[in-house]
Amino acid sequence: MANPHDAKFGTERKNEELSYAFLEGRLVPLEDAKISILTHAFLYGTGVFEGIRGYYNTEKSELYIFRLRDHYARFKLNCRFLKIELPQSIEELSEITVDLVRKSRFHEDIYIRPLGYKSAKRIGLKLDDQNDVLIFSVPMGSYLSRDHALSLMTSSWRRIEDNAIPARTKISGSYVNLSLAAAEARDNGFDEAILLNEDGTVSEAAGMNLFIVRNQKLITPPVTDNVLEGITRDTVFELARDLKILYEERTIDRSELYSADEIFLCGTGGEISGVGSVDRRKISSGEFGAFTKQIQEIYFQAVRGMNSRYKKWLTPVWNV
Repeated sequence: MANPHDAKFGTERKNEELSYAFLEGRLVPLEDAKISILTHAFLYGTGVFEGIRGYYNTEKSELYIFRLRDHYARFKLNCRFLKIELPQSIEELSEITVDLVRKSRFHEDIYIRPLGYKSAKRIGLKLDDQNDVLIFSVPMGSYLSRDHALSLMTSSWRRIEDNAIPARTKISGSYVNLSLAAAEARDNGFDEAILLNEDGTVSEAAGMNLFIVRNQKLITPPVTDNVLEGITRDTVFELARDLKILYEERTIDRSELYSADEIFLCGTGGEISGVGSVDRRKISSGEFGAFTKQIQEIYFQAVRGMNSRYKKWLTPVWNV
């Protein structure tokens, strides 16, 4: 099975369309944005990151960054877990991001990656007080399919527990846990993996929150079940309220996946992605369900500035 991730996420652009990054307090060409191999975050995974999307609206000739300040609010909060103190405020980080996107002259869908990290250059586990932040952006289309239902497998790898590495944060080293599950799924011919907690209940997909639909209601695991406190997850809650769709947060048993009326994944990278089967068991018809379609349709209207109700979530880049 071809991997849909490979061709749609990259850094190659025309020479005259040079991308930029924010590193060590200034904007530099992306190709020159380098850190030392002695950097603590590189050696030990001591960084906290965000994934932020920008969507281009061709009719309005505008690039909208989605929930930019909400992402940086979570970013600043999560940095506390690793004692990463950054001098920039949420507003300053947002302004830096818009500046580098403008300087890179993006007129396409993009992905933005900020990373707060331990910048000491040495061997040793101690968390020093040396911190820094980097931000870069690259073109990005669909990470998972927007058009066909995904096939998922339940991974043999279990989700990390809160008292090991908090799953609610985006600590870079912890994503080895998700990478192992994602690789296992693709090696076995599936699109994506679902991870269970140590007690056998459902946590989330590899890097995405998970919703099931049963009896006309959206259901998703609570954050206490070792899931990321997702921005897109929160977005789904608000969209569901506006669509008059009931939802609840509760623990989900593995067997409920097989009896669900619908399943979809959500995340900055994965957007809203419908699921057709789990462990080679068809979910309902095996196609996108009605609730998934509703949520997906209004989500893409919101992120591309096609629904004025949700303009509060958008930071325009060009027509300001």
